[in-house]
Amino acid sequence: MHQPVVTRHFTDGQFGQLHYRMAGKVSSKPSIVCLHMVPKSSRSYQHILPLLAQDRLVIAIDYPGYGESAAPFDESQVNIETYAHAVWQVLKHLGVTYVDFVGYHTGCMVSVRAAHLYPQWVNKVINIAAPVFLESEVQTFCDMYAPIPLDEQGTRFRIMWERVIQHRGPGMTLQMCADSMAENLRAGEAYEWGHMAAFHHAAQYIEDIKTLPHRLFVMNLNDDMRVQSERVDAHLKNGFRKDYFQWSTGFLDAFAQDVATEWLAFFDDKTLS
Repeated sequence: MHQPVVTRHFTDGQFGQLHYRMAGKVSSKPSIVCLHMVPKSSRSYQHILPLLAQDRLVIAIDYPGYGESAAPFDESQVNIETYAHAVWQVLKHLGVTYVDFVGYHTGCMVSVRAAHLYPQWVNKVINIAAPVFLESEVQTFCDMYAPIPLDEQGTRFRIMWERVIQHRGPGMTLQMCADSMAENLRAGEAYEWGHMAAFHHAAQYIEDIKTLPHRLFVMNLNDDMRVQSERVDAHLKNGFRKDYFQWSTGFLDAFAQDVATEWLAFFDDKTLS
């Protein structure tokens, strides 16, 4: 079967242009909208987009300040709500009004918040992990991901690389690690704004999943959000968690076909559990 081509586009947003990747065509099925973790971008989904797009439109969007999207003017303008509105700016530009969401780490929060903004336009939601932070954990994570100042010794880059290697999952090659590292650098001095936005959104995310009217499927990987994800069961009202401990960081590149099969089974109402 012919594999759809991934194309790249821009549209106007609140702070300048918003960048997105797209494959496939609008059909009777909801369009799939893929939302990245930070400090990455829509590039995280580059291999899986065409696999999802055989019979529907699939879109991956860069939040303001990440990938190729223009950055907010200062950190006070950065929050999960801002990212969620940016998602709908792209979708409204495309005239897309019926979607399935996929969110990864920070993207989990963005996807669920976006679903609450226009619930009538959303079908289902997948969260890769569920960042359910305890109130006592939030400051620890803020401290852990505080911006690392630039210096001539390259301390920021050494620590970034060490973290990429530390979280490296099965099938993640060194080239994939290098690509991940490169994505970290694209946001410049604002690279940690998104993490701070996510940590400060922790309590709201829990409320959002409790009240989400859409079916929610949480994929729990063997990664750095495994403990937090296992807490989601207490808050799910219309969804379920499934563990994928054979997968971790880099799985979207290393096992794209298998992942696409899981997602489409959920979106197309086939049995998963």
